[in-house]
Amino acid sequence: MRILLTNDDGFDAPGMKVLLDIASHFSNDIWIVAPSDENSGAGHSLTLTRPLRIRKRGDQQYSVDGTPTDSVMMAVAKIIKDDPPDLILSGVNRGANLGEDVTYSGTVSAAMEGALAGIPSIALSQAYAREDIGANVPFDAAAHWGERVLRPLINQRMDHRTLVNINFPALPANDVKGVQVVSQGIRDYGRLQIVSNRDPRGFEYHWFGLGPMVETPAHSTDLEAIADGFVSITPLHLDLTHYDSMDVLRRLYP
Repeated sequence: MRILLTNDDGFDAPGMKVLLDIASHFSNDIWIVAPSDENSGAGHSLTLTRPLRIRKRGDQQYSVDGTPTDSVMMAVAKIIKDDPPDLILSGVNRGANLGEDVTYSGTVSAAMEGALAGIPSIALSQAYAREDIGANVPFDAAAHWGERVLRPLINQRMDHRTLVNINFPALPANDVKGVQVVSQGIRDYGRLQIVSNRDPRGFEYHWFGLGPMVETPAHSTDLEAIADGFVSITPLHLDLTHYDSMDVLRRLYP
């Protein structure tokens, strides 16, 4: 099995080392094609206004000075075009990708690009407990649960243009309660916070932040699963059509 690894935290991110260790349980034919630098929040963006450069970083390892989507496209359309991967793993992201995060996430978007190419793709993310933790995010849960969670998925056929989003809770591995297959949650948009200040030259600047999470009534989404100490597994698909609205809209245009 040929496995392609990518991420949005950058080629040298700690989570990539965790992902490489997880992938080594399943194959010795592993390729890394990842962004040169961090691209968190890049979503499913492409670089269209400048050329991209590829740098060989080791045996079957490359960095691309672009987005996660750029990296996957370069991998499957150029670097390993003649023998494409059987599986794409994206992560392990520093920070959870839950609820509407999937629309912003470069980690999930890399897996989306793999799904578009017809390749089974899985995104993996490690939640952390404190916003001020910086680069010291502990990957204990992902490192110890990653192989266990992925093994049943490796040989499972995925429907066309679907992917799987996995999140590990911010807990020591021994405290993780298990695995739950759950739906994607939606946070209350009112939790968005904008922190404003002025730099030493007097110019105003702004940071996006988030307030406390709002739980959903059913308590059965990825948001609650992680909060309750479980690994969350959520299948996603790329068809964004809202079919229930089709007939309503057609009646507007007789």
